[in-house]
Amino acid sequence: MRVVVTGGRGLVGGALTEHCAAVGDEVFSYGHKDLDITDRDAVQEVILKNQPDVVVNCAAWTNVDGCESDQERAFAANSKGPENLAAACKEAECIFVTISTDYVFDGAKSGFYTQLDEPNPESVYAATKLQGERLSALAHGGSIIVRTGYVFGPGGINFLSTVVERIKKARRIKAISDAYGTPTYAKDLAVRLRELAEKNVAGIYHVVNSGPGVSFEEFTRKAVALVGNSEVVVEAVSADALNRPAKRPRNSRLRCLLTEKIGLPPLRDFESALEEFVLNFLV
Repeated sequence: MRVVVTGGRGLVGGALTEHCAAVGDEVFSYGHKDLDITDRDAVQEVILKNQPDVVVNCAAWTNVDGCESDQERAFAANSKGPENLAAACKEAECIFVTISTDYVFDGAKSGFYTQLDEPNPESVYAATKLQGERLSALAHGGSIIVRTGYVFGPGGINFLSTVVERIKKARRIKAISDAYGTPTYAKDLAVRLRELAEKNVAGIYHVVNSGPGVSFEEFTRKAVALVGNSEVVVEAVSADALNRPAKRPRNSRLRCLLTEKIGLPPLRDFESALEEFVLNFLV
Protein backbone atom coordinates (compact mmCIF):
# COMPACT_ATOMS: atom_id res chain seq x y z
CA MET A 1 0.00 0.00 0.00
CA ARG A 2 0.92 3.63 -0.42
CA VAL A 3 0.43 5.18 3.00
CA VAL A 4 0.49 8.80 4.12
CA VAL A 5 0.98 9.27 7.87
CA THR A 6 0.37 12.66 9.46
CA GLY A 7 1.84 13.32 12.88
CA GLY A 8 4.58 10.97 11.84
CA ARG A 9 7.11 12.21 14.39
CA GLY A 10 4.84 11.50 17.36
CA LEU A 11 4.44 8.39 19.48
CA VAL A 12 1.75 6.65 17.41
CA GLY A 13 2.74 8.17 14.06
CA GLY A 14 6.31 7.02 14.51
CA ALA A 15 5.22 3.49 15.43
CA LEU A 16 2.89 3.37 12.43
CA THR A 17 5.56 4.68 10.04
CA GLU A 18 7.97 2.01 11.26
CA HIS A 19 5.40 -0.79 11.03
CA CYS A 20 4.19 0.10 7.53
CA ALA A 21 7.76 0.34 6.24
CA ALA A 22 8.58 -3.03 7.82
CA VAL A 23 5.73 -4.79 5.99
CA GLY A 24 6.75 -3.30 2.65
CA ASP A 25 4.43 -0.33 2.26
CA GLU A 26 5.51 2.83 0.50
CA VAL A 27 5.26 5.31 3.36
CA PHE A 28 5.13 9.09 3.24
CA SER A 29 5.43 10.27 6.83
CA TYR A 30 4.89 13.92 7.73
CA GLY A 31 5.63 15.65 11.01
CA HIS A 32 4.00 18.94 11.95
CA LYS A 33 6.87 20.94 10.43
CA ASP A 34 6.42 19.04 7.17
CA LEU A 35 2.63 19.34 6.98
CA ASP A 36 0.26 21.54 8.95
CA ILE A 37 -3.07 19.71 8.73
CA THR A 38 -4.93 22.95 9.53
CA ASP A 39 -3.81 24.24 6.12
CA ARG A 40 -6.41 22.85 3.74
CA ASP A 41 -4.47 23.72 0.58
CA ALA A 42 -1.29 22.08 1.89
CA VAL A 43 -3.24 18.95 2.81
CA GLN A 44 -4.77 18.67 -0.64
CA GLU A 45 -1.40 19.23 -2.30
CA VAL A 46 0.28 16.43 -0.30
CA ILE A 47 -2.49 13.93 -0.94
CA LEU A 48 -2.79 14.70 -4.65
CA LYS A 49 0.99 14.54 -5.03
CA ASN A 50 1.44 11.19 -3.26
CA GLN A 51 -1.75 9.49 -4.49
CA PRO A 52 -1.97 7.25 -1.40
CA ASP A 53 -4.23 4.26 -0.89
CA VAL A 54 -4.73 5.33 2.71
CA VAL A 55 -4.11 8.36 4.89
CA VAL A 56 -3.76 7.79 8.63
CA ASN A 57 -4.05 10.90 10.76
CA CYS A 58 -1.95 10.68 13.92
CA ALA A 59 -1.60 14.46 14.20
CA ALA A 60 -3.29 16.29 17.07
CA TRP A 61 -2.69 18.82 19.78
CA THR A 62 -2.67 16.52 22.79
CA ASN A 63 -1.76 19.05 25.49
CA VAL A 64 -5.00 18.54 27.42
CA ASP A 65 -4.41 21.45 29.80
CA GLY A 66 -3.03 23.71 27.08
CA CYS A 67 -6.22 23.28 25.06
CA GLU A 68 -8.21 24.90 27.88
CA SER A 69 -6.42 28.22 27.41
CA ASP A 70 -6.18 28.15 23.60
CA GLN A 71 -9.46 26.86 22.24
CA GLU A 72 -8.83 28.26 18.78
CA ARG A 73 -5.64 26.26 18.34
CA ALA A 74 -7.30 23.14 19.78
CA PHE A 75 -10.20 23.43 17.34
CA ALA A 76 -7.90 23.99 14.39
CA ALA A 77 -5.67 20.99 15.12
CA ASN A 78 -8.20 18.51 16.50
CA SER A 79 -11.36 19.38 14.55
CA LYS A 80 -10.58 21.23 11.33
CA GLY A 81 -7.37 19.30 10.68
CA PRO A 82 -9.10 15.91 10.48
CA GLU A 83 -11.90 17.47 8.43
CA ASN A 84 -9.37 18.84 5.92
CA LEU A 85 -7.75 15.43 5.58
CA ALA A 86 -11.09 13.63 5.26
CA ALA A 87 -12.27 16.01 2.54
CA ALA A 88 -9.05 15.59 0.60
CA CYS A 89 -9.26 11.81 0.91
CA LYS A 90 -12.84 11.90 -0.34
CA GLU A 91 -11.71 13.87 -3.38
CA ALA A 92 -8.76 11.53 -3.99
CA GLU A 93 -10.92 8.43 -3.42
CA CYS A 94 -8.59 7.01 -0.78
CA ILE A 95 -9.14 5.50 2.67
CA PHE A 96 -9.07 7.81 5.67
CA VAL A 97 -8.26 6.73 9.23
CA THR A 98 -8.10 9.21 12.11
CA ILE A 99 -7.32 8.80 15.79
CA SER A 100 -9.61 10.08 18.52
CA THR A 101 -9.59 9.69 22.29
CA ASP A 102 -11.17 7.91 25.24
CA TYR A 103 -11.60 11.36 26.80
CA VAL A 104 -14.75 11.95 24.72
CA PHE A 105 -16.56 10.18 27.59
CA ASP A 106 -17.28 11.83 30.93
CA GLY A 107 -16.11 8.94 33.10
CA ALA A 108 -19.36 8.51 35.03
CA LYS A 109 -19.88 4.93 33.84
CA SER A 110 -18.46 2.17 36.04
CA GLY A 111 -17.72 -0.35 33.28
CA PHE A 112 -16.24 -0.23 29.81
CA TYR A 113 -17.31 2.37 27.28
CA THR A 114 -18.40 0.95 23.91
CA GLN A 115 -19.61 2.56 20.71
CA LEU A 116 -23.15 2.41 22.11
CA ASP A 117 -22.30 4.91 24.85
CA GLU A 118 -23.02 8.57 24.19
CA PRO A 119 -19.94 10.80 24.36
CA ASN A 120 -20.01 13.66 26.84
CA PRO A 121 -16.68 15.50 26.70
CA GLU A 122 -15.77 17.64 29.70
CA SER A 123 -12.65 19.41 28.44
CA VAL A 124 -11.80 21.52 25.42
CA TYR A 125 -9.40 18.84 24.21
CA ALA A 126 -12.08 16.15 24.37
CA ALA A 127 -14.73 18.35 22.79
CA THR A 128 -12.50 19.26 19.85
CA LYS A 129 -11.52 15.62 19.31
CA LEU A 130 -15.20 14.61 19.26
CA GLN A 131 -15.94 17.40 16.80
CA GLY A 132 -13.05 16.10 14.70
CA GLU A 133 -14.72 12.69 14.61
CA ARG A 134 -18.00 14.18 13.44
CA LEU A 135 -16.53 16.56 10.89
CA SER A 136 -14.44 13.73 9.42
CA ALA A 137 -17.49 11.51 9.03
CA LEU A 138 -19.42 14.34 7.37
CA ALA A 139 -16.57 15.15 4.97
CA HIS A 140 -15.89 11.51 4.05
CA GLY A 141 -18.59 8.91 4.72
CA GLY A 142 -15.98 6.16 4.59
CA SER A 143 -13.93 7.56 7.49
CA ILE A 144 -12.51 5.07 9.98
CA ILE A 145 -12.40 6.65 13.43
CA VAL A 146 -10.25 5.04 16.11
CA ARG A 147 -10.70 5.93 19.76
CA THR A 148 -7.85 4.93 22.02
CA GLY A 149 -6.24 6.03 25.27
CA TYR A 150 -3.54 5.54 27.89
CA VAL A 151 -1.06 5.08 25.03
CA PHE A 152 2.52 4.17 25.89
CA GLY A 153 5.58 3.24 23.92
CA PRO A 154 9.14 4.14 22.93
CA GLY A 155 9.66 7.80 22.18
CA GLY A 156 6.57 8.95 24.01
CA ILE A 157 6.68 11.90 26.40
CA ASN A 158 3.53 11.16 28.41
CA PHE A 159 3.61 9.68 31.92
CA LEU A 160 3.06 6.06 30.89
CA SER A 161 5.77 6.21 28.22
CA THR A 162 8.36 7.73 30.55
CA VAL A 163 7.57 5.69 33.67
CA VAL A 164 10.36 3.15 33.07
CA GLU A 165 12.94 5.91 32.77
CA ARG A 166 11.58 7.46 35.97
CA ILE A 167 11.80 4.12 37.76
CA LYS A 168 15.46 3.82 36.83
CA LYS A 169 16.30 7.33 38.04
CA ALA A 170 13.91 8.23 40.87
CA ARG A 171 13.42 6.90 44.36
CA ARG A 172 9.82 8.11 44.61
CA ILE A 173 7.17 8.34 41.90
CA LYS A 174 3.75 9.95 42.32
CA ALA A 175 1.00 8.27 40.32
CA ILE A 176 -2.75 8.88 40.15
CA SER A 177 -4.70 6.17 41.92
CA ASP A 178 -8.31 7.13 41.15
CA ALA A 179 -8.39 7.48 37.33
CA TYR A 180 -8.74 4.32 35.25
CA GLY A 181 -8.20 3.48 31.60
CA THR A 182 -7.20 0.68 29.26
CA PRO A 183 -3.47 0.95 28.40
CA THR A 184 -2.55 0.74 24.74
CA TYR A 185 0.90 -0.12 23.40
CA ALA A 186 1.72 2.17 20.48
CA LYS A 187 3.23 -0.69 18.47
CA ASP A 188 0.06 -2.78 18.83
CA LEU A 189 -2.10 0.20 17.98
CA ALA A 190 -0.02 0.78 14.84
CA VAL A 191 -0.60 -2.78 13.66
CA ARG A 192 -4.34 -2.45 14.24
CA LEU A 193 -4.52 0.89 12.39
CA ARG A 194 -3.09 -0.72 9.29
CA GLU A 195 -5.38 -3.74 9.64
CA LEU A 196 -8.40 -1.45 9.83
CA ALA A 197 -7.22 0.35 6.71
CA GLU A 198 -6.95 -2.98 4.91
CA LYS A 199 -10.47 -3.98 6.00
CA ASN A 200 -11.77 -0.54 4.96
CA VAL A 201 -15.04 -0.73 6.90
CA ALA A 202 -16.19 2.72 7.94
CA GLY A 203 -17.17 3.34 11.54
CA ILE A 204 -15.94 4.08 15.04
CA TYR A 205 -13.54 1.57 16.61
CA HIS A 206 -12.24 1.38 20.16
CA VAL A 207 -8.65 0.11 20.02
CA VAL A 208 -6.87 -0.74 23.27
CA ASN A 209 -4.93 -3.67 24.65
CA SER A 210 -6.98 -6.35 26.39
CA GLY A 211 -7.42 -6.45 30.13
CA PRO A 212 -9.59 -5.03 32.90
CA GLY A 213 -7.98 -1.61 32.82
CA VAL A 214 -5.83 -0.02 35.49
CA SER A 215 -5.06 3.25 37.23
CA PHE A 216 -1.81 5.11 36.63
CA GLU A 217 -0.69 3.86 40.03
CA GLU A 218 -1.37 0.22 39.14
CA PHE A 219 0.40 0.61 35.81
CA THR A 220 3.40 2.11 37.59
CA ARG A 221 3.57 -0.67 40.18
CA LYS A 222 3.49 -3.31 37.43
CA ALA A 223 6.31 -1.50 35.62
CA VAL A 224 8.33 -1.29 38.84
CA ALA A 225 7.99 -5.05 39.32
CA LEU A 226 9.19 -5.69 35.76
CA VAL A 227 12.16 -3.34 36.11
CA GLY A 228 13.04 -4.92 39.44
CA ASN A 229 14.02 -1.73 41.27
CA SER A 230 12.84 -2.50 44.80
CA GLU A 231 14.08 0.87 46.09
CA VAL A 232 11.39 2.80 44.23
CA VAL A 233 8.44 3.99 46.30
CA VAL A 234 5.20 4.55 44.40
CA GLU A 235 3.11 7.24 46.07
CA ALA A 236 -0.61 7.22 45.28
CA VAL A 237 -2.18 10.63 44.66
CA SER A 238 -5.71 11.65 43.74
CA ALA A 239 -6.44 13.30 40.41
CA ASP A 240 -8.01 16.28 42.20
CA ALA A 241 -4.85 16.88 44.21
CA LEU A 242 -2.99 17.80 41.02
CA ASN A 243 -5.26 20.79 40.42
CA ARG A 244 -4.99 20.59 36.64
CA PRO A 245 -6.90 23.09 34.44
CA ALA A 246 -8.67 20.45 32.34
CA LYS A 247 -11.07 17.87 33.69
CA ARG A 248 -10.26 14.25 32.89
CA PRO A 249 -12.66 11.29 33.08
CA ARG A 250 -12.22 9.15 36.19
CA ASN A 251 -13.01 6.09 34.09
CA SER A 252 -12.29 5.94 30.37
CA ARG A 253 -11.86 2.20 29.87
CA LEU A 254 -12.77 1.16 26.33
CA ARG A 255 -14.11 -1.97 24.69
CA CYS A 256 -14.90 -2.48 20.99
CA LEU A 257 -18.08 -4.04 19.62
CA LEU A 258 -16.97 -4.07 15.98
CA THR A 259 -13.45 -5.42 15.47
CA GLU A 260 -14.29 -9.11 15.93
CA LYS A 261 -17.29 -8.69 13.62
CA ILE A 262 -14.95 -7.69 10.80
CA GLY A 263 -12.57 -10.56 11.54
CA LEU A 264 -9.98 -8.91 13.79
CA PRO A 265 -9.12 -10.52 17.14
CA PRO A 266 -8.68 -8.50 20.34
CA LEU A 267 -5.22 -7.05 20.92
CA ARG A 268 -3.00 -8.93 23.38
CA ASP A 269 -3.29 -8.15 27.08
CA PHE A 270 -1.58 -4.95 28.14
CA GLU A 271 0.67 -6.70 30.67
CA SER A 272 2.36 -8.66 27.88
CA ALA A 273 2.78 -5.43 25.93
CA LEU A 274 4.15 -3.65 29.01
CA GLU A 275 6.64 -6.46 29.58
CA GLU A 276 7.89 -6.12 25.99
CA PHE A 277 8.16 -2.36 26.38
CA VAL A 278 10.13 -2.64 29.61
CA LEU A 279 12.47 -5.35 28.32
CA ASN A 280 13.20 -3.38 25.14
CA PHE A 281 13.89 -0.28 27.22
CA LEU A 282 16.31 -2.12 29.48
CA VAL A 283 18.32 -3.69 26.63
